[in-house]
Amino acid sequence: MPDSYDREVVRQETTTGEPVRPVAPVTPLTTSSTSRTAVYREGGYNTRAIQAVWWIVGFVDVLIAIRFVLKLFGANPAPFVRFMYDVTWPLVAPFHGIFNTAQEGRSILEPESLVAMAIYALIGWGIVSLIRLMSRPRSTTTMAD
Repeated sequence: MPDSYDREVVRQETTTGEPVRPVAPVTPLTTSSTSRTAVYREGGYNTRAIQAVWWIVGFVDVLIAIRFVLKLFGANPAPFVRFMYDVTWPLVAPFHGIFNTAQEGRSILEPESLVAMAIYALIGWGIVSLIRLMSRPRSTTTMAD
């Protein structure tokens, strides 16, 4: 598909008491792109870095959410379950002991997992805010004498 295309735009105007008449066609619109940049900036912000931060935060939160669900439903200690517990323990450990863990049979309500997910989301929000602050376009204002 070519980078440019031609388009004819026809507009009709209606006024009270007069017949509808077509407006003359507008000259074809052509656009072309001469270069692409490797740095993607939207509104002056480094969107690649912001996307990377949110991807990492989302990945960590999903892992912790899987741990939370496995504990809540009392999953058997199958290899996958042990793997998930081993991988996510370092992420949840700093928040262990904040709340009492409730257990009913094999089902465990682990609130530190929920706290960890919230804290990591807040940390991600802080990092994204810092990236936006650091990559914000600088305004160039001059003072008149």
